Amino acid sequence: MTDSTPSLKSLRDRPFELLLELERRSRVAQTGQGRDANEREWVGVAFRLSSESFLVAREETREVLGVPPILTRVPGARSWIRGLANVRGQLLPVVDLRAFLGGGETAAGRSARVLVVNHREIPAGLLVDEVLGFRRFADAEFSPTVPPTIVRCERYLAGAFRRGAETWPVFSLRTLLESSEFLQAAA
Repeated sequence: MTDSTPSLKSLRDRPFELLLELERRSRVAQTGQGRDANEREWVGVAFRLSSESFLVAREETREVLGVPPILTRVPGARSWIRGLANVRGQLLPVVDLRAFLGGGETAAGRSARVLVVNHREIPAGLLVDEVLGFRRFADAEFSPTVPPTIVRCERYLAGAFRRGAETWPVFSLRTLLESSEFLQAAA
């Protein structure tokens, strides 16, 4: 502990400052480095397609669901459209993201999830192999360079976050949903 670092005991009567100090210490312990209080943080949802991990911006995701037990096939739709699900009284098209990208069909196993996209005009749920939870990055960890991927999706990537030896490509759901390939769902 340095001279400028307050002791937790000294913050006992100031709960908000105590929580901030605990958070700062947690970050230092987790990443091995402190963060400036003014440094901006990016939060995303991590998910897996096949053996690769990706991120989507938290703002682009409405919610994460288990695979709906009933998916109604849509006649004349492309094979990557898994069907329509009734989610709390609303119809939600469910798209197999890996199949759309040409990486094979996603098995609807225990770890598979549906990322519900937060888009004003295009409702969609994207079936992925697994959702890994939230990931937080400092803005300084972002690189606009798109890394190569096994699942050919570079045109939908918006850079990557790098931390140590790990690279987390950022998948742009907005770019995906508004692409002509995605909007051509009829077979």
